[in-house]
Amino acid sequence: MNSFTLQIIGTGSSIPALIKTNKDFGVHRFYDHQQQPITTDPELVAMKFQEITGIEERRYALAHQNASDLGFEAAQRAIEAAGINPESLDFIVVAHNFGDVPKHHIQTDILPSLAARIKKMLAIKNPQCNAYDLLFGCPGWIEGLIQVNAFFQAGMGTRALVIGTETLSRVLDPYDRDSMIFSDGAGACVVEYKSSDRGAGLQSFAHLSFCDEEVDYLNLGKSNFPDSDPRVRYIKMQGRKVYEFAMKHVPLAMKDCLDKSGADVSELKKVFIHQANEKMDFGIINRFYRLYGQRAVPEEEIMPMSIHKLGNSSVATVPTLLDMVLKRQLEGHEIHKGDLVLMASVGAGMHINALVYRF
Repeated sequence: MNSFTLQIIGTGSSIPALIKTNKDFGVHRFYDHQQQPITTDPELVAMKFQEITGIEERRYALAHQNASDLGFEAAQRAIEAAGINPESLDFIVVAHNFGDVPKHHIQTDILPSLAARIKKMLAIKNPQCNAYDLLFGCPGWIEGLIQVNAFFQAGMGTRALVIGTETLSRVLDPYDRDSMIFSDGAGACVVEYKSSDRGAGLQSFAHLSFCDEEVDYLNLGKSNFPDSDPRVRYIKMQGRKVYEFAMKHVPLAMKDCLDKSGADVSELKKVFIHQANEKMDFGIINRFYRLYGQRAVPEEEIMPMSIHKLGNSSVATVPTLLDMVLKRQLEGHEIHKGDLVLMASVGAGMHINALVYRF
């Protein structure tokens, strides 16, 4: 029997051209969160950083590019891949954290919203196409899919463009070791609510918000440099607490989501986890499979990774990774018709979400 589900009909991404390697951080002076100098040689700091996170290099937006520009490029490619008239879109949802932050500026700009700007860039005239921004930390793009699915089920349209875009390089503290994690990029997909005789589309989801002491694990704070202007804020992260939080809660959310779908864990072909850092992602997927009594996990086979070359681009990591795999740009990973995949993310809030999808 045919049933209506949210289905991805096109994907696209925008990967900035500027490459920042770990060697580039070898000339930095690092300070801790108490604004005390870190005496370890910066090159050794960068080397240890790579051992923990797996990040070798990351991408930064060019001087003339903002988050809305990257989002527009990803959107164009997704629309082209879907083969649709953009005027037929009912929603444009743009997930981000800081809006546009022009190069050498210190102020985020979300007036008007990035979704409104991207709609204008796409030259969409249809006023029935509603464009809005979504602030949900790193899980924002997945949350966008969950939200438009609810709209579709409520009878509010049948087609949407969901974008995740970020230029974290514009809000980094160069004196903070954690700044080496973050990067820029954008990913997008066009989704449609339509029938399928083989059960394709969104199967289930889970989303959670932990906003007690966890709320400040990621925030904006002053520079680690002692003589910095205290009025200027940068992205700050309590790395150990984020890691422990993710290890405890993300595997449980993933299991809840998969159980809701009615599928067996053995059916999963790919697991797309937010590219936070390699050690954390390996830890999450291993704990997830242990919840099903499995000790041997085919990590490299089932979990594609882009963090080594692209870093952590927040809301953009999952959609760009998905786009790369669908377009066979990541060696050793492909998705075929009928494949069941799980996507999951965790980030500032602290928020967690996951969804199960069949291609």
